[in-house]
Amino acid sequence: SVNDSKDKEEEMLFGKFRISPSQIFYRSSLSAAVVNLRPIVPGHVLVIPKRVVPRLSELNTEEYQDLWESVRIVQQALDKHYSAGGFNVAVQDGKSSGQSVPHVHVHLLPRVQGDFQRNDDIYDHLQNWAPTEQLKQLKLQQQLEVPDDQQRYDRTLQQMEHESQTYRDLFQ
Repeated sequence: SVNDSKDKEEEMLFGKFRISPSQIFYRSSLSAAVVNLRPIVPGHVLVIPKRVVPRLSELNTEEYQDLWESVRIVQQALDKHYSAGGFNVAVQDGKSSGQSVPHVHVHLLPRVQGDFQRNDDIYDHLQNWAPTEQLKQLKLQQQLEVPDDQQRYDRTLQQMEHESQTYRDLFQ
């Protein structure tokens, strides 16, 4: 069943990055949801297939269906938790689209009225999103603009573990 499988305490890979079990708050048979090192808004999480696959079209049918079912389940839980007025659900599929880690990942971003001055500003933030400073610098080297964003910062492991536990409790 969901969230109580034998892999509950196993780390996962997100591209080349190791994700500790404490940062994983939801698992299905083929997907997982993880908290974000650099969230754009409160509740910004990633849903990823367990297998490291760079493009949506490279997922097999079961992985594809499981990924989107997991997105739906996680979104429902976060919607209740944040009383969100809406969500941005985004996939950057491939390097040309702005994908910073070559591993399929679905961004779930709970939205509330007025959280951005211009509603579409969130897409600029998504385009420049990178999970680490190293990747942010790589994007800069590739002539992509990554503006300084004083509202975004690397969170501590403790902050991420606490958030993950909060979300894990939503599935109990």
